[in-house]
Amino acid sequence: MSTSIRSATPDDLPLICAFIRELAEYEKLSHAVRFDEAVLHDHLFGPRPMAEVLIGEVAGEAQGFALFFHNFSTFEGRPGIYLEDLYVRPAARGAGLGKALLVRLAALAVERNCARLEWSVLDWNEPAIGFYRSLGAIPQEQWTVMRVDADALSQLAAGQSASAES
Repeated sequence: MSTSIRSATPDDLPLICAFIRELAEYEKLSHAVRFDEAVLHDHLFGPRPMAEVLIGEVAGEAQGFALFFHNFSTFEGRPGIYLEDLYVRPAARGAGLGKALLVRLAALAVERNCARLEWSVLDWNEPAIGFYRSLGAIPQEQWTVMRVDADALSQLAAGQSASAES
């Protein structure tokens, strides 16, 4: 089967939203999906896009996506690409679409003089971990992902501590 990768357009928003919901279901995180489609549209296609999306097609039909944005490495002194989401519909898995999406992202990273391409993967997702390793990805096991969101983010923004550890 032939695969192709293209940049998303505003007309792809319903498709992107569907892919996000399907990915969340696969990751057992449907309860965490709470985006507003209009806000997502603005962040992807508005005057100051915060992220980009690639659409992967198999035999001319959209079957997956990659949502990514630039980060920056102070040690390298250059930008990088952070892959937030990569998803291929179950019926299209094994057709090479996931690899094609990552190949395109790697090519964009090289074209944009980025130091690296990186992403996170859930610890239990052994098929994905094995796939990523087969492409040369190396787990960064010495790092722990930290997050501040919801009420804790508001408290931090106001200069307040969310816990007694300050």
